[in-house]
Amino acid sequence: MADAPRARRLAKRIIQIVASTLEHEVKDPRLAMVTITDARLTADLREATVYYTVYGDDNARQASALALGSAKGVVRTAVGRQTGVRHTPSIDFVPDVVPEGAARMEELLAGARAADAEVASQAVAASYAGEADPSRKPREDDELDEFDDGFDDDLADEPAVGPAADTLGGS
Repeated sequence: MADAPRARRLAKRIIQIVASTLEHEVKDPRLAMVTITDARLTADLREATVYYTVYGDDNARQASALALGSAKGVVRTAVGRQTGVRHTPSIDFVPDVVPEGAARMEELLAGARAADAEVASQAVAASYAGEADPSRKPREDDELDEFDDGFDDDLADEPAVGPAADTLGGS
C-alpha cells in the first residue's frame, strides 16, 4: 500500500505527463481542445482516473472521448516510462463535470441576484403596516396634566417641617 502523499504526488506527475504526451506525441486533431484538469489514483497505485474538459460542443466532446480512448496505450506507456514506478497504473479518461456544475451555479446565482433586486425594488416603496413603532405611544401634555397635582412646584418654595426637617437642616 502506498501512502496518500505519494499518491497525490504521483497524480500531479501523471497530469503533467498526460498533458505533455497529448500535446507532443499524439498527433490527433480531435485532441486540440482537450485540457487535463485532475488525476486520481487508487491507494495501491494500480488505477489512475484522469479528468479532462473539452472546449466545444457535444460533437467535439464525443470526438475527443474517442480520441482519448484510442490514445490510452501511448499515454500509459509514457506514464510508465517517465514515472519509474514498478507497476504502471491503468488509465481511464473521465470527462470533468466541474465546468457544467460551475455554469449551473452561475445560473442559480443570477436567479438569486434577480430575486434580490426585485425584493429591493419593492422595499423602496414599502411602508410599515401600522404605526412606525406600535409598542410605544408618544406622551402628550394632556396626559401629564391629569397626574400633576401641583405638589412638586409648591414644595420647592416652602421650608421643611416635621421630624425630617431636623435632618434636612430645616427650622
